[in-house]
Amino acid sequence: MHSDTPLTIYGEQFDSRLLIGSALYPSPEIMQQSLVASQAQIVTVSLRRQNSVSAGDDFWQLIKDTGLRVLPNTAGCHSVKEVVTLAQMCREVFATDWIKLELIGDEYNLQPDPIALLEATDILIKQGFKVLPYCTDDLVVCQRLADLGCEVLMPWGAPIGTGKGLLNPYNLKTIRERLPDHTLIVDAGLGLPSHAVQALELGYDAVLLNSAIAGAGCPVTMASAFNHAVVAGRAAYVAQAMPEKEVAAPSTPTMGMPFWHQN
Repeated sequence: MHSDTPLTIYGEQFDSRLLIGSALYPSPEIMQQSLVASQAQIVTVSLRRQNSVSAGDDFWQLIKDTGLRVLPNTAGCHSVKEVVTLAQMCREVFATDWIKLELIGDEYNLQPDPIALLEATDILIKQGFKVLPYCTDDLVVCQRLADLGCEVLMPWGAPIGTGKGLLNPYNLKTIRERLPDHTLIVDAGLGLPSHAVQALELGYDAVLLNSAIAGAGCPVTMASAFNHAVVAGRAAYVAQAMPEKEVAAPSTPTMGMPFWHQN
């Protein structure tokens, strides 16, 4: 039986390979129930987008009550200056040097701006942040982020909120193969538990998602489904899949021939 190692993010270890968002749920109570059902240990929050919700301080208290590790993000930022300012605010509010770096370059598909992302990453790392950058599935961008000092990279599966799954498995697989020592998390675009299974089967260390759970008919049940999906996907990766074949091969012995005589 093959052994496995925990998910590691900047030296901290976690049992769950599912990171979950805290936005878009039908109600704060359903959000809290979904977080519990997911068995996630890390929840991402947006200071900029959620600070103005009507729930106010009650929302942040719900997050604190979950006991989960908080990963602040810079959702909604479009410039390096915005990102740096918001990251500094998040560090004060949440008492963490973790930051999920989001810097949008296109309003239509919410694609990250690779040029500004690299600039902001460099600044934040020099300020002592542990940056988890949200990026596209571009190998060179991922390599440059790694060169700047990112230990964790978060390429998308598809544009955020689309639920389309892994649009380019080849790119994601290439990133995994070329950056074997980095923690890789597929972030955005997943819609089904099977998408999470596929990401983990490719060797990715975890997935982060929000809309796939919050937008489901029953978010709590879907959260549980994604929990099982990441467990199954990781187990399949560790087990090592059988080689693909171009022709069929019988899986049962030929009648009248001992199995030890068969090829």
